[in-house]
Amino acid sequence: MQIGVSGAGGKLGKAVVSELLARGEGHGIVGISRSPEKLEGGFDKREGDYDRPEGLVQAYQGLDRLLIIPSADLRPGVRGVQTKAAIDAALKAGVGQIFLVSAAGTREAAVPALYESYWTAEQALIGSASRWTILRMNYYAESMQEEIMMSSERGVLVGLGAERVAYASRDDMAAALAGALVSDGHSGAIYDMTGPEVLTGEQRAAIASDVLGRPFSFAVIEEEQLRAAMSLAGLPDVVVAAMVDIKKTFAAGYFDVVTGDIERLSGRKPRSFRDVLAATPV
Repeated sequence: MQIGVSGAGGKLGKAVVSELLARGEGHGIVGISRSPEKLEGGFDKREGDYDRPEGLVQAYQGLDRLLIIPSADLRPGVRGVQTKAAIDAALKAGVGQIFLVSAAGTREAAVPALYESYWTAEQALIGSASRWTILRMNYYAESMQEEIMMSSERGVLVGLGAERVAYASRDDMAAALAGALVSDGHSGAIYDMTGPEVLTGEQRAAIASDVLGRPFSFAVIEEEQLRAAMSLAGLPDVVVAAMVDIKKTFAAGYFDVVTGDIERLSGRKPRSFRDVLAATPV
């Protein structure tokens, strides 16, 4: 079986390819990236750019299963167009089954909302592909780890609400994605890949204090305050808008869900947020 990973040059894509290779089940692995020359490992490497859909059709040729990982482009409306183009290319190339990485809590949304891209992609896939699987990710534990480290000097973590989130590590999600790609019975399924527990902002701050040995607190602030603080820190407007949208989804409970899907697909229990944070170099 030929398995393709579109977006193989990103952190998640690299982790998925690594998981597939480690399984050693005799499948052909194809990594698709804008810069295939930068990919490392013993697998087929092909050039594919979401902004050049005509080349994606060729990159996806001969694949039985394809994982589409959306780009990290935060410009409003761009990522949805890119992912839909990748889906269309996969259909034109005759890919047997399309696996789409999406996000927990996906629901109808329009530009400029960050979640518009996931809604657009999911609807395009469901409406056009005969065999599809959607894998919705919870928020990366590693991304919150980075936020905590950037806030360590002040010792204050902020949010727009209680922020109930079931953080999951990137490696655990990669293992689940790989597990789905090499096994059967997933056509028409929507999975929610979550960590083992939901944490509030206050619980997250308490874990950070305990693990890192320095005091952290959690404060709920207004959206205008959050925007102003990030702008003052020099973050580009597109990043500020994306981070505010993410914090809004936290407050709205998009990530307030725990499932056993990571263990079911990967065959191993997901790490806790505490364990991920404890592995942080101090």
